Amino acid sequence: MIRQLIPFSEELHPRLPTIVGNVDYQTLRLRLEQIDQILRQSGLEAHFVLHALDGWKLADNDNVSAKQQLNFQIRSRRALRCTLLCTLLQEDYRGFSCQLAGNPLYQWFCLVDAIDQVRVPSKSELHRFAHWLPANQMRAIMDQLLKTATQNPKSLGWTQSLDLEAYFLDTTCLKANIHFPVDWVLLRDGVRTLMKATLLIRQAGLCGRMASPESFLKQMNRLCMAMTQQTRRVGCKKERKRILRQMKKLTKVVKAHAQRHRDLLDQQWQQTELTRGQADQILRRIDGVLTLLPKAVKQAHERIIGGRRVANDQKILSLYEPDVQVIVRGKAGADVEFGNTVLLGENGQGIILDCQLFEESAPADSQLVFDSLTRVKQATGRSVGAVGTDRGFSSADNSQKLKEEGIFDGMCPRNPSQLRRRMRGAKFVKLQRRRAQTEGRISILKNVYLGQPMRAKGFEHRELALLWGVLTHNLWRFAKLSKIKGKPKPKRARF
Repeated sequence: MIRQLIPFSEELHPRLPTIVGNVDYQTLRLRLEQIDQILRQSGLEAHFVLHALDGWKLADNDNVSAKQQLNFQIRSRRALRCTLLCTLLQEDYRGFSCQLAGNPLYQWFCLVDAIDQVRVPSKSELHRFAHWLPANQMRAIMDQLLKTATQNPKSLGWTQSLDLEAYFLDTTCLKANIHFPVDWVLLRDGVRTLMKATLLIRQAGLCGRMASPESFLKQMNRLCMAMTQQTRRVGCKKERKRILRQMKKLTKVVKAHAQRHRDLLDQQWQQTELTRGQADQILRRIDGVLTLLPKAVKQAHERIIGGRRVANDQKILSLYEPDVQVIVRGKAGADVEFGNTVLLGENGQGIILDCQLFEESAPADSQLVFDSLTRVKQATGRSVGAVGTDRGFSSADNSQKLKEEGIFDGMCPRNPSQLRRRMRGAKFVKLQRRRAQTEGRISILKNVYLGQPMRAKGFEHRELALLWGVLTHNLWRFAKLSKIKGKPKPKRARF
């Protein structure tokens, strides 16, 4: 159901204070003012609200009043602006809520400033704002911004449309926030999570017969320290096997206690002070570990006791991030990384035109080129003029298809003799030199807009955080490249 957007009513806002002597603040204020004008003039903000209205309680929301819809529209605008600013500042929800309460500039940008009182969103509300739209609708918002930059650049303060003369592709690893996946450490993680959840259930008044959960944690910690001390000792393999067998035995006992307390909470949660939502959260925590822990035990047995290798696609790297993959990079300081592969494409202006996060193991780079070109053409309505990549994307089929499409092939060939021959062309050399800057763009996106490591957990949340990071990055770039001026600086009085 497509709803009609109620026009926004402009409210009275207090005037921002004049800050003198801080260049960084002046720059940030100018950029936020430019982003504010881009959101309004390009229609991106209205487009975001329309997407939010389409998914707003579709089952039971047909008879809402105009006031209710207007309040939802206001919340949607705040969701967009708060998440953009939170992503830009790389603050957690609690810290950003605190900063928002004490900064008039942030309050103005997030539309929470008022004459009488300022009511800032809580950390829980900011979390809801970050998941206001699903990933497919966030991608539509990104495409809308690129389409506007191509077909109506004046609304962004540009004199020319989006530059599509050159397109640069590269892949990277989006690291998950996990520790190094040591096999026996996974058993420690499982025991710790199960016993802490069991302790919550017992504190709520539901107790089964067992020793104290803390005693099991102490036993596992002792075994972990003993396992660590076996490194490079004589007979360490035999001793590691012995310690792992004790870990397996302890894990089996812990699983039984956790399963019994889990069933007790599911059946008798009304007798506790926990709400159903709190009880479900504890149950999900236990169920997630109970599902993966037997596989982790088997994996540790195969590698430590059996001495057999486990294929990468069958490995469990984390009990909390099941979608993480082993990515062999072969680079200095990053021979192997644990996360998900990301494909990024940018133009010569540093605007990210396409991004894709792969849940499973990503295909070869050479198979990703034309899917990315198709998405860029659908988003902008135009084809790119040239493609520049490293040698991983190069293949004979790609070169032939680019020739058929009328796109200049700037991909680095794998054959050294062919590379020497192509280096005689000025356009190819220019594309290859510019391609090196894409590595810097990836670093900026990961370190400045996504955080290292990324806080989002689960593939869906990481994908959504990636899209928010790309949107924030592009808006900042648009503001930096636009000719939209902020408010004139007040002139100092002369005496």
